[in-house]
Amino acid sequence: MPLLNTPLEAGRVKLKNRLVFPPMATAKSERGEVGPDLLRYYDEKSKGGHFGLVIIEHSYIAPEGRASAGQLSVAEDRLVDGLKTLAEAIHANGSKTAMQINHCGGGISPEVTGIDGFAPSSVSNPAREGPLPIALDQDGIRKIIQQFSLAALRVKAAGFDAVEIHSAHGYLLNQFLSPLTNQRADEYGGSLQNRIRIHLEVVKAVRDAVGEAYPVFLRLGAADYMEGGQTPEESASAARELERAGVDLIDISGGMCRYFNPFTKAPGYFAAASRVVKGAVSVPVLVTGGITRPEEAEEILRKGDTDLVGVGRAAAKDSDWGRKAMEALSGK
Repeated sequence: MPLLNTPLEAGRVKLKNRLVFPPMATAKSERGEVGPDLLRYYDEKSKGGHFGLVIIEHSYIAPEGRASAGQLSVAEDRLVDGLKTLAEAIHANGSKTAMQINHCGGGISPEVTGIDGFAPSSVSNPAREGPLPIALDQDGIRKIIQQFSLAALRVKAAGFDAVEIHSAHGYLLNQFLSPLTNQRADEYGGSLQNRIRIHLEVVKAVRDAVGEAYPVFLRLGAADYMEGGQTPEESASAARELERAGVDLIDISGGMCRYFNPFTKAPGYFAAASRVVKGAVSVPVLVTGGITRPEEAEEILRKGDTDLVGVGRAAAKDSDWGRKAMEALSGK
């Protein structure tokens, strides 16, 4: 049996195979709600249940943390019923599903939110264009931690199998992680331990909200690939702390480079970073990045670079990718 089609059981994470449909923004939401277009999209992508896990695109935890028009929201209790229909559709097709929650932070477009953005420090963001953000004070940090907690509770109430906290692609938590965007002089800046302090506090607040049995994932911008930026080695140390804090799965992607590796376009272009992080933790690791053929996904698993493989753009283009991949690898 191909590794891609083998089950994964690790603590709270139990999946029927190693293939993941990763979070990708669709801009199909209507006023932050689950509408017919978004529902049809995920129903089509999850048909047949060939993905062990479907992770719903990043959804904003507060209106002031909205990244773009058409972005899905998890900022209000009234949205839970609509989100429930989305979880039910994916479950009916035979896959588990998680929902990714996010705050844009610095780089917010005033045209989208109506306000100026805020971030760990008032510095330019190499991943997100926009006016200089306002540096968060401690009250602002505490408010955001609470917003993540409430959003996670809504995800659970809507029937999703897990919640994923977004700290990649230059968004708010990633801005705290990266030395390029975090120039604070207090307990939230400077050393790696200080730069991940907000992550640990968010994870604790989310864990307190959803309970001990509910899986909590985190997408980690494991490398900036820029001078003075976050490195895979630092991210491995951060991942160890996140595991201790209660994170059940680390989802590896880019940091200030967003979802591209500027140094390689080879399939699985974040696999090298994933390998470093995987060597530091015992929880499952997921990696994405330019994988278009089933043989590429299988090879990354066999090399031990990751436990799970996300195939995004190829599956977005071909909704039958999962079925074709499993059949190709099994020789059918």
